Amino acid sequence: MGFLNVEKKWLYPFIVCFAICMLLLVSSFNMGLVSKIHSINSLFFFLPSHLRSNQTAPVIVERKASPAPAPARPALPRFAYLISGSKGDLEKLWRTLHALYHPLNHYVVHMDLESPLEERMEIAHRIERQHVFAEVGNVYVITKANMVTYRGPTMVSNTLHACAILLKRSKDWDWFINLSASDYPLVTQDDLLYTFSDLDRGLNFIEHTSQLGWKFDKRAMPLIVDPGLYMSTKSDVFWVNPKRPLPTAFKLFTGSAWTVLSHDFVEYLVWGWDNLPRTLLMYYTNFLSSPEGYFQTVACNAPEWAKTLVNSDLHYISWDVPPKQHPHVLNINDTDKMVESGAAFARKFKQDDPSLDWIDKKILRKRNGLFPLGGWCTGKPKCSEIGNIYKLKPGPGSQRLHRLVAGLTLKAKSGEDQCK
Repeated sequence: MGFLNVEKKWLYPFIVCFAICMLLLVSSFNMGLVSKIHSINSLFFFLPSHLRSNQTAPVIVERKASPAPAPARPALPRFAYLISGSKGDLEKLWRTLHALYHPLNHYVVHMDLESPLEERMEIAHRIERQHVFAEVGNVYVITKANMVTYRGPTMVSNTLHACAILLKRSKDWDWFINLSASDYPLVTQDDLLYTFSDLDRGLNFIEHTSQLGWKFDKRAMPLIVDPGLYMSTKSDVFWVNPKRPLPTAFKLFTGSAWTVLSHDFVEYLVWGWDNLPRTLLMYYTNFLSSPEGYFQTVACNAPEWAKTLVNSDLHYISWDVPPKQHPHVLNINDTDKMVESGAAFARKFKQDDPSLDWIDKKILRKRNGLFPLGGWCTGKPKCSEIGNIYKLKPGPGSQRLHRLVAGLTLKAKSGEDQCK
């Protein structure tokens, strides 16, 4: 009898447990994990609410553990600029920086060692105090200035230094552009970003030719030394004897010192994984006006990069025929030709030339001391605060630049104007 009483005592709990198991089994075929837990919770309706909520805690934890999908990368490109200046260029550089500014881009500013310390400190302080620059954090000043000799290889060295800084600071840019304080944009950054949005981001805009002509004898064969490599005071390059023969290990090219280089090509120049960039850098150490040949010769002697070249520097520059060492200084009489060229940039300008005021007003829609009008601009006065940095408002400049770039890239695709 005692044995039967014990069995009856456990009979009802056994039936309840069996029923729960069957319910769970059925639920596993018809419901998801959340439904099962909810069903279990509903069975224990008689428990206090805080105990019932503990049953659903795993659901909350699981939802938190599932990361939200990462936002799609914006289709807009980004540019990385080097803007360089020398003694007396403080105000020109400051104006050019404002004319080129966009929160999406990255900027390296360099005033060379010839500049007085006061000028170098002043540009750094201005950038630090400018609240838009400070908020975005995309303007970097090279405080340890480099000695840069005009026509010498220290100009190439300084450009590669800026490239290395930009690669270290951010991988999120697509093209590198080197400009001087004497350059000025002929389009807004919205125009430039909009035009380049549809381009192959492996393209390199480098004006180039293998027809060196008089440069073979005057630049390739003489040996020059740049004192900026080892002196702390600035002096011009000087020539040494004997002359050297033309190279046979690679073919020489020449062109413009101003370029628009792809991110991948910049990495190749800085890292030099097949040693060609490093070898040519050493060769061009003794080459007069090496910035006009180094990038061209590297790209055209590497088949991987030769096919990426677009034969243009995207500048409007007025030269003598045949060209002299320096281009014409542009003025208000050149504005129509600048606009008709469709170019993105022009050089060179004197400080506060009236043509710059005309460009600010007619093309950049820029007020004195502020940034060019763009989709990112907000605040009062306009462009004093940052709005939606991905919003573009391209203007007529984008149409002119698009026509130019479309024609240039079409030639590049056909190969008719590459490394010839």
